[in-house]
Amino acid sequence: MNPLGPIAACYGLTGLLSALWGATLPATDARLDLGAGRLGAVLLVLAAGSLVAMPVAGRLAERWTARPLLRACVPTTALAVAGPGLAPSAGWLAVAAGVLGLLLGTLNVALSVRTVAVEQAAARPVMATMHGTWTLGAVGGGAGVTVALRAGVDVQALMTCGAVALAVLGLAAGWRLEPLSVAPRDTDPAGPPPRPGLVLLLGVLGAAAFVAEGAATDWAGVHATRVLGADPATGSLVFTAFFGAMTAVRFAGDALRARFGAAVTIRLAGAVATAGWVLVLLGPTVGFAITGWTLTGAGMALVWPIVISAVGAATRAARQLSTVTTVSYGGGLIGPALIGYVATRASLPVALLIPAALALVVATAAPAVLTALTQKSHV
Repeated sequence: MNPLGPIAACYGLTGLLSALWGATLPATDARLDLGAGRLGAVLLVLAAGSLVAMPVAGRLAERWTARPLLRACVPTTALAVAGPGLAPSAGWLAVAAGVLGLLLGTLNVALSVRTVAVEQAAARPVMATMHGTWTLGAVGGGAGVTVALRAGVDVQALMTCGAVALAVLGLAAGWRLEPLSVAPRDTDPAGPPPRPGLVLLLGVLGAAAFVAEGAATDWAGVHATRVLGADPATGSLVFTAFFGAMTAVRFAGDALRARFGAAVTIRLAGAVATAGWVLVLLGPTVGFAITGWTLTGAGMALVWPIVISAVGAATRAARQLSTVTTVSYGGGLIGPALIGYVATRASLPVALLIPAALALVVATAAPAVLTALTQKSHV
């Protein structure tokens, strides 16, 4: 069996379940009257759960491979999305978000480790395409949520039924995963391990991409509704625009990287994303915001695929891959909660300066970091 199909299915389902959580947040915010402060606290609990799970998931993936983790985590995480949908209060929403965070953290690490192994088994770049499948699922899920909410479907029923359906599909996808014929990562490295400081910098670059994704997932719709006065259905449309642009660029990403090289591609990506943030922060209407989120999604689309693929080429140690993944995803999970905290103390537009600044860091610093990684791998 082609190993790309099952892992692509896992990515697509993960995108769908992320949309089922993220695109419904404006409606959940309205249903429970959360406000920026309580919503930020819920997102902090979700982040904490994921950060606790990620290092453990990395060790498990190193010892037993990511295959059994994915088989368990894809359907379980999908089913856990029903928890926030059924939550009757902000307190119960926080509990459900904590459980969801634990499962998302484990799932994300397992996906990263498994995809690097699949890329090595296929002997060709596939990372951007796999992440494109994730965003395709997110776009489809976001569009579905928008249509359902505009049709008057109750958000609780939508999240519960959607979670059950995705769990069933997750079971089927997980059991199609097969063992891969690749050498053990710890005993057959592709090159000398990067220094800890370089690993940390790579994690920061990945975190910049995930902070942008987290901002789009958790705050783009809220920004449209609370700052620009849009209705909840239009708020979810902003989410869809962001991930639509991200999907298109990711499916073209492997070819773009082959043509321009990793350093040039990531510099252009950061510049486009920075321009998008300017429109989001300074645009006076929802139309400007949608255009800005679209550019931001297009710009940040290839940052994480380039980073993790470069790490996989430089070292096959699962510990290194897990560390970069944990720092990157951890930053992306903490970022939305930090945005909520700053939004409470100042305003949401001020808080969104955080991911905007990180996009500028990608444009200016990422090429040098990737060059240093390449040099280390050829020492």
